[in-house]
Amino acid sequence: LSASPPVVVLLLSLLGLAAAGKLLVVPVDGSHWLSMREVLDMLQQRGHEVVVVAPEVSLQIKPSKNFVMKMYPVPFTQEEMDEAFKGSITDLFEEGSFLERVIRQYQQVKKTSALFLATCTHLIHNKDLIRYLEESKFDAVLTDPVLPCGAILAEYLSLPSVYFLQQVPCGLEYQATQCPNPPSYVPRVFTDLTDRMTFLQRVKNMIYEIPNFFLCDVVFQPYAELASQFLKREVTVPDLLQKASIWLMKLDFVLHFPKPLMPNMVLISGVNCAYKKLNQ
Repeated sequence: LSASPPVVVLLLSLLGLAAAGKLLVVPVDGSHWLSMREVLDMLQQRGHEVVVVAPEVSLQIKPSKNFVMKMYPVPFTQEEMDEAFKGSITDLFEEGSFLERVIRQYQQVKKTSALFLATCTHLIHNKDLIRYLEESKFDAVLTDPVLPCGAILAEYLSLPSVYFLQQVPCGLEYQATQCPNPPSYVPRVFTDLTDRMTFLQRVKNMIYEIPNFFLCDVVFQPYAELASQFLKREVTVPDLLQKASIWLMKLDFVLHFPKPLMPNMVLISGVNCAYKKLNQ
């Protein structure tokens, strides 16, 4: 307030320049994209330039007048992708023992992971597209870290990254942020437990955590190898994820039990695939 008028004018002009930015978006297909698209529409309305990179074959990612779409070829057809995702959705609703569900999930994860890995591989090995991204001088990367392709690009381009997610498989968001995630307090998927457990229920919760180590190895180890080759140094997926500036978590404590959070993990809630009026 004590600054001279010319200084105030200069500062305000700099704020005006900083009001809008150039955002690189590396989305994940399916419902992940549907909720992110709502955010991109609002960012464009506020004057930000949004560039989305996406494969030519996808479930939900389509061009829009609200952002620039940069597409690249992938080695599979639309029919192959549709068939893989239809099988994954069917398996989610089939009943069975815990072991049967884990085996089914493991098999489906291998199929869909192969498609997503091919998508990421052909993105970072597309020299023309990578050259365009290098020359575009983006301010930040917005991505869903459920698959770390966006994190690989952010590291390669030396850009700050904003993560937009509900959760990452195997709780890697907690490992990457060094956030407490104790099995004695936080219920694991498929357990049907609450955040108040007896001793035997805590033992059960810990046992249900064991398969995550195998599932995550199937999903994420190929990305670690791909990133290491691309960045020309040894990296792990948690190494990449821990570089995030902000984690925008699509969580609330209506559908999720209370759990520890880190300062850069922000609960945004209410960002869904579609808006529907609830009945009484």
